[in-house]
Amino acid sequence: MLMLLTVAYGEDVQVEPDTSPVSNKPELYEFREKHDPNGIGKFYMEREIARVMGYGGISWLERPEREKEESLTKLVESLDLKEGDQVADIGAGSGVLSFRMSKKVGVKGKIWAVDIQPEMLEAINKKIEEQEVANVEPLLCTVKETRLPASSIDLALFVDVYHELEFPYEVILDLSKKMKPGGRIVLVEYRKEDPEVPIKLVHKMFEGQVRKEFAFPEFGLKWKKTIDVLPLQHIIIFEKQP
Repeated sequence: MLMLLTVAYGEDVQVEPDTSPVSNKPELYEFREKHDPNGIGKFYMEREIARVMGYGGISWLERPEREKEESLTKLVESLDLKEGDQVADIGAGSGVLSFRMSKKVGVKGKIWAVDIQPEMLEAINKKIEEQEVANVEPLLCTVKETRLPASSIDLALFVDVYHELEFPYEVILDLSKKMKPGGRIVLVEYRKEDPEVPIKLVHKMFEGQVRKEFAFPEFGLKWKKTIDVLPLQHIIIFEKQP
């Protein structure tokens, strides 16, 4: 498994960070010449932002061993999805979690499969056609905006994605406006607390760091709970306040 995880993040995309001064909170970001080679040299609240895993890593996302390694079934069960839920899978990749969740929300529910890479959305569209799935909709986002409908989302899920956001403050501020009151934002991140988790350092997060980054009052989010039932990752849940 160590080899699998390490090789997978060798597929990181070499994306030049956006240095345009358009951040709502520019004081939260800093560029440093000395940084982890697997990061982009941009730091947010003292945490280096990781490079995005590109379309070349799609086979790793869909590897058969992933269920055993990451307990995807247990992850989806932990989300407590209900029929009719409107769900945003942020950084959906090839849609592995999107299609699993689509079965939980039923025909009255909807999964927005959100990604910044058109190639990933093309892969999802192909699966939608092949599997004749009616409740998954691909959505191309930007580095700062999800493009989701306002006040529409019951649950937003980030699976090993949040640490790669180039503008985390802007994305969460935008997403918070798309959540229904009581809606949940769920982050699944590799545990940085555990040195035995075989993943590159910038692709892991401390729970405390996540909670600090979500504490801005303008987000209107409150930490609800952290579930530690997965072999390698935290499930950290925030709730949108009324």
